[in-house]
Amino acid sequence: MFRRKKLFVGSLMWVAGLLAGLSGCGGNGPTAPTAPSSSYTLTASVLSPSSVSAGGSSTSTITVTPANGYSGSVNLSCSNVSGGTPAPTCTFSVSPVKISGTAPGTSTLTVSTTSGTPVGNYSITVAGSDSNKLAPSNSAPLLALTTTSVIQHVVIIFQENRTPDNLFHDPVLIGRGADIASSGKNTNSPTGMTTLTPTALVTNYDLNHAHIAFLQSYDNGNMDGANTINVSCPAPCTPGIPPNVEYQYVQASDVQPYFTLAETYTFGDRMFQTNQGPSFPAHQYILSGTSMASTELTVPSKFFLAENPPLDLTMDTGCTAPSTEVVSLIDTTNMDSLTNQTTTAYPCFDHPTLSDLLNQNNISWKYYAPSAGSIWTAPNAISHMCVPNAPPPNGTACTGADWTNNVVLNQTQILTDITNGQLSAVSWVIPDADESDHAYFTDGSGPSWVASIVNAIGGSKYWANTAIIISWDDWGGWYDHVVPPISATNSYQMGFRVPLIVVSPYAKAAYISHQQHDFGSVLKFIETVFELPTVDPSSPYPYADAAADDLSDCFDFTQTPITFKAIPAALDAGHFLNDKRPRNGPDDD
Repeated sequence: MFRRKKLFVGSLMWVAGLLAGLSGCGGNGPTAPTAPSSSYTLTASVLSPSSVSAGGSSTSTITVTPANGYSGSVNLSCSNVSGGTPAPTCTFSVSPVKISGTAPGTSTLTVSTTSGTPVGNYSITVAGSDSNKLAPSNSAPLLALTTTSVIQHVVIIFQENRTPDNLFHDPVLIGRGADIASSGKNTNSPTGMTTLTPTALVTNYDLNHAHIAFLQSYDNGNMDGANTINVSCPAPCTPGIPPNVEYQYVQASDVQPYFTLAETYTFGDRMFQTNQGPSFPAHQYILSGTSMASTELTVPSKFFLAENPPLDLTMDTGCTAPSTEVVSLIDTTNMDSLTNQTTTAYPCFDHPTLSDLLNQNNISWKYYAPSAGSIWTAPNAISHMCVPNAPPPNGTACTGADWTNNVVLNQTQILTDITNGQLSAVSWVIPDADESDHAYFTDGSGPSWVASIVNAIGGSKYWANTAIIISWDDWGGWYDHVVPPISATNSYQMGFRVPLIVVSPYAKAAYISHQQHDFGSVLKFIETVFELPTVDPSSPYPYADAAADDLSDCFDFTQTPITFKAIPAALDAGHFLNDKRPRNGPDDD
């Protein structure tokens, strides 16, 4: 009886269900249960800071607010981060956030980047989900973050007149694979080779490093003519000029700060001087990527500044030079070295410079130099930077805004600007002749001078975000065994190797860069760091940075930043700041 009753009751329930279903067909039955709706909102404060350098982080306060007496736990996440790869990452101080009644709950969102996070703009969508997998009733908050390069400052230290074979005869670097020769080709030697011998950094002689000297040493790619260039020894020449001075390397004791820098950070053994000549055009290249005379012609200029002015050292050059001063130009479209250097011009030119790009993008810069009229002070030969007080050749002083605001005629001010927290985003640092490494003119203080700048940056707040690029403006007449990659379309490019040291917390440690670089690479690096428009390689004007690399192989922005250790040197910053000797000018060959 009990079993029957249970079956009967079940039958009644089945019938009732059937009737309810039939009733529903007529539209009068019960409706399906209503899905639960979210009863909380999600808001986010603006990320602070809204812009970080790669490797930095930013935070936002996330607020979860209940409504209608809602109670529950809300899991937080960044549902989408777009803008670059690898993207920034999200973490929350509290998740899930528990809420009930009317009291909101909060969590701090931290958006973190790494030194490898690409520069750019990122959008971050913050999502919420409760135990019913329901999103907030309002739209998901969208946050914006801008990342800038981990490098915020670039300092270019431009020394004088050395090759890797001459200045970096360092057993440690050679042991790591740096391409440094111990002997060189010499057409005057019975064996055709000469062993490189040590010498002091300070010499009583100077080697010709004009364009003609390049052609002699290069000897159509044979690299055996260094012995044929002229070596001068101002009177009285005591002692006399040793034999084969071109085939010498500087003794380690004179340049140990350079060795320490090159061994600790990145040394480049394929850095080429972009031009085939002396300092005046070389300094134009490190500022402009060219020594082109002008872009104001109806057709691209084929004439490039090729030489130093052949006048008294005490005279100004550039747009305030004496009216009688001229410099040789080279027809870069004529590949015949016997006929392509055929004209001269007053040494005041005009073409775009990297500083123009910096100005247009509100990026600060300084050009530190010892004197106004030197061939090493590149802005004085660019008419729109100098703006002489009278039309050339009658100007006696530069008066332009660039000159007044950005050219600092005291190279040691770089040291006080670092100490005072006034370092510009980009700095060119030009030495006095005493500290330049220039044969005959240097007093041997160049390695200490460079070390003093590096030590000032290394001991300051700037170390974490600065790249220091150290190079030399031309080969100085010294032997170098590596054949330069001569351009097939420009008869004035490339020149011989010069040394390169890249110093930064993100420079590859104890690394030898074998990749081809030139002065255009330094400009391309700056353009990359500050997101500046680069030169179109199809441009009719042959700027070096258009075809150059950007030194990227010298850096590892994912590595643990290198902790700075002071570079030992014979002289410290105080020596240079307190040196009251008259400024010495460069040579004129």
